[in-house]
Amino acid sequence: MTDTPPRGHTAAEPDHEYSADELEALVREYDSESNFRRLVGPTAILVTVASVILSLFHVYTAGFGLLNEVMHRTVHLSFVMGLIFLVFPRKRAHPTPRLWAESLLFAGFYLYILYDLVLSLPPSGLKTGFTVMMLVLIALTLPFNRQGADPDKVALRDWIFAAVGAGFSAYLAVFFKHIFIDNVGSPSEPVYMMGLVAIVMTLEATRRTMGATLAYIGIGCLIYALVGPYLPGILAHRGYSITRIVNHLFVGTEGIYGVAVGVVATYVFHFVLFGILAQMSGLGQLFIDLATIIAGRAAGGSAKVSVVSSGFFGMISGSPIANTVTTGAFTIPLMKKSGFSGRFAGAVEASASCGGQVTPPIMGASAFVMTEMLGIPYNELILIAIVPAAFHYIAILLMVHLEAKRLGLKGLSKDKIPQFGVVLKKSWHLFIPLGVMVAMLLMQYTPFLAAFWGIILTIVFSYVPLIMRLLGNTTMDTSTALTPPRLVQGFEDGAKFALAIGAACACVGFLLGMTTLTGLGFKFSAAVVQLAHDVATFVVGMDFTGLLSENGLALFFGLIFVAIACIVMGAGIPTTPTYIILASIAAPALMEFGVPLIATHFFVFYFGVLADVTPPVALAAYAAAGLARSEPMTTGTTAFRLSMGKALVPFMFIYAPSLLFVDFSALEFITALLSGLMGILALSAAYIGWFRHDLVLVEKLALTIGGLFLISTHWAAITIGALLVLGVLMRPTRSATMA
Repeated sequence: MTDTPPRGHTAAEPDHEYSADELEALVREYDSESNFRRLVGPTAILVTVASVILSLFHVYTAGFGLLNEVMHRTVHLSFVMGLIFLVFPRKRAHPTPRLWAESLLFAGFYLYILYDLVLSLPPSGLKTGFTVMMLVLIALTLPFNRQGADPDKVALRDWIFAAVGAGFSAYLAVFFKHIFIDNVGSPSEPVYMMGLVAIVMTLEATRRTMGATLAYIGIGCLIYALVGPYLPGILAHRGYSITRIVNHLFVGTEGIYGVAVGVVATYVFHFVLFGILAQMSGLGQLFIDLATIIAGRAAGGSAKVSVVSSGFFGMISGSPIANTVTTGAFTIPLMKKSGFSGRFAGAVEASASCGGQVTPPIMGASAFVMTEMLGIPYNELILIAIVPAAFHYIAILLMVHLEAKRLGLKGLSKDKIPQFGVVLKKSWHLFIPLGVMVAMLLMQYTPFLAAFWGIILTIVFSYVPLIMRLLGNTTMDTSTALTPPRLVQGFEDGAKFALAIGAACACVGFLLGMTTLTGLGFKFSAAVVQLAHDVATFVVGMDFTGLLSENGLALFFGLIFVAIACIVMGAGIPTTPTYIILASIAAPALMEFGVPLIATHFFVFYFGVLADVTPPVALAAYAAAGLARSEPMTTGTTAFRLSMGKALVPFMFIYAPSLLFVDFSALEFITALLSGLMGILALSAAYIGWFRHDLVLVEKLALTIGGLFLISTHWAAITIGALLVLGVLMRPTRSATMA
């Protein structure tokens, strides 16, 4: 492929430095949600059939009516848990001491809750058989691997786990009437047994798809519920028996089958499937073409193309890592050829790829969870998210622009920018499914019905190139048609990409269940509020000016503590389970300070997203570093630095809820908008170290302090911040001063 494509091409096409195998290897290494086995033979056929059935089940129910919520969730989770152990390999083919230690800890916990439950049940032959079965199951969780075992081969233990994993949800579906109608409130002995199986298999599925971090959180919640009477101070509670915990988590909609799994089964799956099919039909390439047309001519155009295309693509992709790899395969080589360093190119792509989940109109899976938790219509959430999303991209674009100016880089040459007419002629049909789906969301149709028509229209309109070819139009790409074999592949991939998030949300059900049972969220809130007030009191005591307010400082420190908790909790965990955890535990803490409910949820959501570019577990940045051939940690640090401007955004809508159209005031909205833009510009210039000339340390500090002052809605703070910022930015350049 040449550097100078022929006139009239439809995409700027740099030399592609990565093979399909390299891209797949990067995704498998950094995105645990996409680390699928390469299956062959009868196992591959079985997985394909089960995946297609799962996809068709969701497409059918989206268009023709959902089952009752418990039945719908149990059917969904039966397929998900059964497929996980066939699709995902064990984490390591050769056990390490660390893996052994981790596995022994999990096995020890399983033995403890088994022992506790067995003591609680009356003697019977069923209990004896169940105990033996559970001991075998627990032994199989240990990492005994045959030397040289192929991770892509499904072992006997995987088949056992798949059967048992599918079985505990299928049990609820088969005996639904007996459990939920005839004997509601009085679980039988087998229900307790299957509930314990559900806990063990959910934790194992989470370990396999997400790693141990989220599973440890799940175990921690269960232990907290068990040992409540022995805990000190504010952490103490009455404590609950293992039978009460199992019943709470397994029967009903407070635990495993709670709101998290409900949202995945009702909304998320459909949009994941739509995203897969839309990308297969050519929508991903269309987004890159449009981004190149919009931003390619500007200074540092290649990096701005990365930002815009990642924003477009992120709307149909729930994974920042998948977004990074997909668009980065095109944009990172382009940025390096334009003069950006590999480190900066990878950081731009990673930082931009995290923005799709906060970008209307589709956003990410977390948005659907938010609508459920807040009880607001999705079309309202789309409007609320507009200003924060705009700030997010303005912050990245400003840093990219300043870096390009600092390096003296130009935009892309004219011959590398697609012609809009050619792109439109080739891809007009791809706008229709997306447009219809967005229109239905705005018209307050249910999200799953909008996704249903998006899927159906994507399939139908994918055949437009074939029809046009028959009519003599040879400009359209017929390879994107969703023919039956490609449609089967799309349904299979859609199901596979929804598996990990299904397991994660089932595990998050442990936290949600134990939060409602023990009041954990209120205890965390009380601790944060107390700590924030203690720190504020200490600072006010040192204030000799008398200008500082204890309540104002308490809110500020409360925001800092919650932001840190969000980043720490979000390290290595996908955004959706991160948001659910934080919304359940951290968000109530902010409400204690009088922050509006919507603003608290957006605050934890934004900082949960930032965790993907926050070292030491900046997975999106590390994937980008693999594409950029740069050092991972420095790329992650740079991505975090590029995100500092948008780190102001959550603070801005806490102090000025009008930015979220909450308690709207035109004066507050305009003031916050202007001061926010100036604050983002100040931080962007400070962290790039350039604005019309290289900035010295004092100027960087002044811009940083001024930018922080500008997030306030207090006129005195805004005035001080504006004076500091303008004093630096309006200062004559070095050359003008010397002249």
